[in-house]
Amino acid sequence: MLKNLFITATILFFSTINFAQNACSTYYPFKEGVKFEMTTYDQKEKVTGVIKYEIKDATDDSVILSNELYDEKGSSVLKSEVQLICTDDGVSIDFKSLISSAVLEQYEGMNMDIDISGTNINIPNNLSEGQTLPDAELLLTMSMASVNMKMTVKMTNRKVIGKEKVTTSAGTFDCVILSSDTEVNMGMKMKMTSKEWLSKGVGVVKSEEYDDKGKMLSKSILTKFED
Repeated sequence: MLKNLFITATILFFSTINFAQNACSTYYPFKEGVKFEMTTYDQKEKVTGVIKYEIKDATDDSVILSNELYDEKGSSVLKSEVQLICTDDGVSIDFKSLISSAVLEQYEGMNMDIDISGTNINIPNNLSEGQTLPDAELLLTMSMASVNMKMTVKMTNRKVIGKEKVTTSAGTFDCVILSSDTEVNMGMKMKMTSKEWLSKGVGVVKSEEYDDKGKMLSKSILTKFED
């Protein structure tokens, strides 16, 4: 179950952060009220859902990006919030906030101890082809009586691999392409590769996720943006 929830959270993340620029970031703004949405597709190009986003609680140092995932029938499936923090040279995304509060709430009243730690995902303002970005890691531990569960998530091989112009229903964008490998370990390992098409002043315009054999699992496309 946690693995499926992580996959959903990963889709939310790789579809995240699509907005106009400010002094803190070349790519990501800290402006309350910005709304946008991503449409998600499976490997057969079938729509699997829509993710709606809104920027809240903006300060000079951070914002909260709320997101809500709707299934193909328009029913709300999952709500989450991701914190973005200004750094000296860009934005740091709180990896721990990828574990949705809605996911953790289901364990309330079960006398379960939950500990989340990790290393944030950093995205600098200046991105150039061939550039390597820092790894990121998350550790989730849940304990109850004699039962212990542990999940680790590692993002490695984060690189800028090229540039490309992308056209969606929201417009045409000049993008840099970021790639990374993600490994989820819950006793069994799951590996996947992701690509993001990132545009200045907009954010992620498109993202794709692949399994460890290179088969596409899903993709997300920016379909609406309201500044």
